[in-house]
Amino acid sequence: MRRVSMISVAGIAVAALTFSLSACGKSDSGGGDKGVGLAFDVGGRGDHSFNDSAAKGFDKAKADFKIGGKDLTAKDGDTEADRYEKLASLAEAGYNPVIAVGYKYNASLAKAAAKYPDTNFAIVDSVVDAKNVTNLVYTENESSYLAGVAAALKSKSHKVGFIGGTSSPLIKKFAGGYKQGVLDTDPKAKVDVQWVAPDEKGFGMPDKGKDIADGMLSNGVDVIYSAAGGSGAGAIEATAGKKGAWSIGVDSDQYNDPGLAKYKHTIMTSAIKNVDVSVYEFIKSVVKDKKPLTGTQAFSLKDGGVALTYTGGFIDDIKPKIEAAKKDIIDGKIKVTDTYKD
Repeated sequence: MRRVSMISVAGIAVAALTFSLSACGKSDSGGGDKGVGLAFDVGGRGDHSFNDSAAKGFDKAKADFKIGGKDLTAKDGDTEADRYEKLASLAEAGYNPVIAVGYKYNASLAKAAAKYPDTNFAIVDSVVDAKNVTNLVYTENESSYLAGVAAALKSKSHKVGFIGGTSSPLIKKFAGGYKQGVLDTDPKAKVDVQWVAPDEKGFGMPDKGKDIADGMLSNGVDVIYSAAGGSGAGAIEATAGKKGAWSIGVDSDQYNDPGLAKYKHTIMTSAIKNVDVSVYEFIKSVVKDKKPLTGTQAFSLKDGGVALTYTGGFIDDIKPKIEAAKKDIIDGKIKVTDTYKD
């Protein structure tokens, strides 16, 4: 079994980087000579969600530590061989560390880690059992529970929706926590749960996300929470077109996303997970601290790894109830499910 540690993500100290470059084409525990490599999941930069949050930590680390970097993006239909090639090409070129964003890299990263044992790898949202791989995981179900509490309290129709990119175990964590939060708050509420696609393509289909949201809204749903990457942006657009309806953002604070600015007046809150912080901290541990994070690093509600935002002030009136639920989760009084059941 691998060690699981809980990391506090508040108050990151920024320091100047002083590190020695390794020999050309080689790498060591102090970081590679080219800087950091990162492989995005489908959607890449500009998905207004998961990938953009990873990009934020990646870019901040490059700037703070004055290192180079290269990023690649998975495409719809990429095979395991395609994903492996992305990771292998970064390691082969001398980037260290190399970070894989998304659980779909699990098998390809395990193979790359075995091929390049001197490279420090990390994977977001999955667990790979290898000495040179750090697993960055989150309690998304906890922040999703709080989103459910907010949805139930704000809904006037007692009908709320959830749109998932695909029905993977990871996205079911979001759906399950959300549904539990809704029903614990309003037992009479109806929760409409739908999936964009049967595979990872569901995270890059904004038109389909919009269509699903339009259908929910026409059936009386007035709050929609999406965990669907770029597809969620389509749902947010649809919700903004319905008077009295609210959307709930995911992964990053979507109220502050420039690409969604014209819809921000209907983005009630966001269930965030600090992918940017975990990516930054991992890079820092390799290139600055020279002590790479190891094992599985779990970022939780208790430590600020996940949270519900109050940006925009739309849920300030129900903040005491949300904070009470948060405290009960942290204290163990509320056990949040990590899966979804119909």
